[in-house]
Amino acid sequence: MTLTVELDPETDRRLDALAARTGKSKAEHAAEILKYGIEDVEDYYTALAVSERIRRGEERTYPLEEVMGDRDLDD
Repeated sequence: MTLTVELDPETDRRLDALAARTGKSKAEHAAEILKYGIEDVEDYYTALAVSERIRRGEERTYPLEEVMGDRDLDD
Protein backbone atom coordinates (compact mmCIF):
# COMPACT_ATOMS: atom_id res chain seq x y z
CA MET A 1 0.00 0.00 0.00
CA THR A 2 1.19 3.48 -0.74
CA LEU A 3 0.45 6.30 1.64
CA THR A 4 1.23 9.96 1.14
CA VAL A 5 1.58 12.23 4.15
CA GLU A 6 2.56 15.85 4.53
CA LEU A 7 5.05 16.42 7.33
CA ASP A 8 5.67 19.62 9.18
CA PRO A 9 9.18 21.00 8.55
CA GLU A 10 10.56 19.96 11.96
CA THR A 11 9.38 16.35 11.61
CA ASP A 12 10.73 16.22 8.06
CA ARG A 13 14.10 17.53 9.28
CA ARG A 14 14.23 14.94 12.06
CA LEU A 15 13.33 12.15 9.63
CA ASP A 16 16.06 13.35 7.24
CA ALA A 17 18.60 13.33 10.08
CA LEU A 18 17.53 9.85 11.18
CA ALA A 19 17.81 8.53 7.63
CA ALA A 20 21.27 10.06 7.23
CA ARG A 21 22.44 8.64 10.54
CA THR A 22 21.16 5.11 9.93
CA GLY A 23 21.48 4.66 6.18
CA LYS A 24 17.81 3.68 5.94
CA SER A 25 15.39 5.61 3.77
CA LYS A 26 12.85 8.04 5.13
CA ALA A 27 10.13 5.70 3.87
CA GLU A 28 11.61 2.76 5.80
CA HIS A 29 11.69 4.83 8.97
CA ALA A 30 8.17 6.16 8.40
CA ALA A 31 6.86 2.60 7.98
CA GLU A 32 8.66 1.52 11.17
CA ILE A 33 7.31 4.52 13.09
CA LEU A 34 3.77 3.72 11.93
CA LYS A 35 4.15 0.03 12.74
CA TYR A 36 5.29 0.61 16.30
CA GLY A 37 3.56 3.92 16.94
CA ILE A 38 0.06 2.83 15.98
CA GLU A 39 -0.22 0.86 19.22
CA ASP A 40 0.44 4.03 21.22
CA VAL A 41 -2.24 5.89 19.28
CA GLU A 42 -4.71 3.02 19.73
CA ASP A 43 -3.95 2.97 23.46
CA TYR A 44 -4.47 6.74 23.67
CA TYR A 45 -7.93 6.54 22.09
CA THR A 46 -8.89 3.57 24.26
CA ALA A 47 -7.85 5.49 27.39
CA LEU A 48 -9.74 8.55 26.16
CA ALA A 49 -12.92 6.51 25.67
CA VAL A 50 -12.59 4.92 29.12
CA SER A 51 -12.00 8.29 30.77
CA GLU A 52 -15.13 9.65 29.08
CA ARG A 53 -17.18 6.68 30.34
CA ILE A 54 -15.81 7.25 33.84
CA ARG A 55 -16.63 10.97 33.63
CA ARG A 56 -20.21 10.15 32.58
CA GLY A 57 -20.54 7.63 35.42
CA GLU A 58 -20.86 4.67 33.06
CA GLU A 59 -17.74 2.99 34.36
CA ARG A 60 -16.18 3.03 37.79
CA THR A 61 -12.65 3.01 39.10
CA TYR A 62 -11.25 0.94 41.94
CA PRO A 63 -8.75 2.02 44.59
CA LEU A 64 -5.40 0.24 44.31
CA GLU A 65 -5.73 -1.09 47.85
CA GLU A 66 -9.04 -2.75 46.96
CA VAL A 67 -7.63 -4.36 43.84
CA MET A 68 -4.51 -5.57 45.62
CA GLY A 69 -6.52 -6.94 48.55
CA ASP A 70 -9.01 -8.74 46.31
CA ARG A 71 -6.14 -10.65 44.73
CA ASP A 72 -4.13 -11.22 47.91
CA LEU A 73 -1.37 -9.01 46.54
CA ASP A 74 -1.22 -6.62 49.48
CA ASP A 75 1.82 -8.26 51.09
